[in-house]
Amino acid sequence: QTREQETPPDFFYFSDFERHNAEIAAYHLDRILDFRRVPPVAGRVVNMTKEIRDVTRDKKLWRTFFISPANNICFYGECSYYCSTEHALCGKPDQIEGSLAAFLPDLALAKRRTWRNPWRRSYHKRKKAEWEVDPDYCEEVKQTPPYDSGTRLLDIMDMTIFDFLMGNMDRHHYETFEKFGNETFIIHLDNGRGFGKHSHDELSILVPLSQCCRVKKSTHLRLQLLAKEEFKLSALMEESLQTDTLSPILIRPHLEAMDRRLRLVLQVLADCIEKEGYSNVVEDDLVTQGTNTGTVPQR
Repeated sequence: QTREQETPPDFFYFSDFERHNAEIAAYHLDRILDFRRVPPVAGRVVNMTKEIRDVTRDKKLWRTFFISPANNICFYGECSYYCSTEHALCGKPDQIEGSLAAFLPDLALAKRRTWRNPWRRSYHKRKKAEWEVDPDYCEEVKQTPPYDSGTRLLDIMDMTIFDFLMGNMDRHHYETFEKFGNETFIIHLDNGRGFGKHSHDELSILVPLSQCCRVKKSTHLRLQLLAKEEFKLSALMEESLQTDTLSPILIRPHLEAMDRRLRLVLQVLADCIEKEGYSNVVEDDLVTQGTNTGTVPQR
């Protein structure tokens, strides 16, 4: 997709495109929110011939390269979905933009565990998920390990806010480092389906937050700060994204959409606080950390 293209309105979330610029923007957003759970991602232009085809030792991958009718070098790789000639990646003629992410530690060094997101969508054209039909669904989640203790539920709320600001509906699973058990954090991986629509705010992404009415104090303070004119989220994102090789990463309507969505998140939290009281909604995580992440974001 070009930067200006929006996801077609008739596309289901599970058939949307994966966008390299969304992976880049997600990394910058994650840093500005002070979550720092996305491995570093940078954009670059790749020469598909010299840097992939001519150096790969993977014969299966090598066989998926071909020359298109427009004389461009293309390949489609090996995977469960979309790896076919119809969904090939094509260069011009062999130059292509991509996002490169830092490697996580090898699984032999740091095993990861994959968890099903409690608010996973049905991935079906007609069926609804349980959370979509049961307004008290969060009460059930709160009583289920690992969400019945520790910070895991609050980490899900962080991830929910992160996804809503991007418009990412594709958070079916998440990963943690196994070594730390329930005293861990969620790794914010696979953000390629964010930033597809700037003209639409997908409120269903915020359902975990509105159902549970829980948030970390550090997150709440950071959101309030980013809503202020002098530390505006869109301005910080624009400035941060200018450092990437493939800048501009997001067009202005996407940047402005984040400011609009931030106001919606704060409104949901304000409604929760009015209904349940500040101390029942906002969890003070700053006492144990000994740091105040509600301070001015670094530019």
